[in-house]
Amino acid sequence: MFLLASGSATFNHLQDASYDRRMQRTKRRPLPSGRVAPWQAAVLGLGFTLAGLFLLLQTNGAWPAVLGLAALFWYNVLYTYLKRITPFAAVPGALVGAIPPAIGWTAAGGQVLDPAILSVAFFFFVWQVPHFWLLLLIHGQDYKRAGYPALTDVFSSPQLKRITAAWMAATATACLLLPFFRVVRSPVVALGFVVAAGWLSRDSLRLIGMGRRHFSFGLAFRGINFYALSIILLVIFGRLAEML
Repeated sequence: MFLLASGSATFNHLQDASYDRRMQRTKRRPLPSGRVAPWQAAVLGLGFTLAGLFLLLQTNGAWPAVLGLAALFWYNVLYTYLKRITPFAAVPGALVGAIPPAIGWTAAGGQVLDPAILSVAFFFFVWQVPHFWLLLLIHGQDYKRAGYPALTDVFSSPQLKRITAAWMAATATACLLLPFFRVVRSPVVALGFVVAAGWLSRDSLRLIGMGRRHFSFGLAFRGINFYALSIILLVIFGRLAEML
């Protein structure tokens, strides 16, 4: 899966090189800066992708490889195209975040439609939207300079904060579904989910000006990423505790 993700990232750098040259955040990447030639990136991306698909197919069966191809298509074809024509590309693009857990699950012998993994995939789908959106909001002027559609052209700043806060609250709620689908069974871990959900909900309220006057998109972005990491660690801890 790491090799497949590396291939997808390499292809994305190749696809976005002309946009990356116009952005302060990305202009020093290997392709825009000229340190890597386009043909070299194409060969590297193809090599990573084929190696990743081969390993998934040979060691884990068809489903992980099929899901890996689906993630590659969704990110490098659909999402990469949509983000050039609509500022709402992050919503369908968020499906990319739901696929990797399913790849790991099926590689370990699980069923792709098992409610447990579907609840985990749903959590990461919901989380991806404010994760992507906050990044776009932090670097809004940079994205406009590159020629991407801007959320600020559609919504005012107060509207953006309210919508993003709603997505953050939805992400906080999504983790509370995991115990109901028996992803983890530990009451301690379930309590950890409640604490994490409360913490992120507090951040969503701060974003719209409740409790803190100058809570920024940057703080919200770091917070939602830390929240996702805490949920992953709680799930790992819960599953390990069940095995002991």
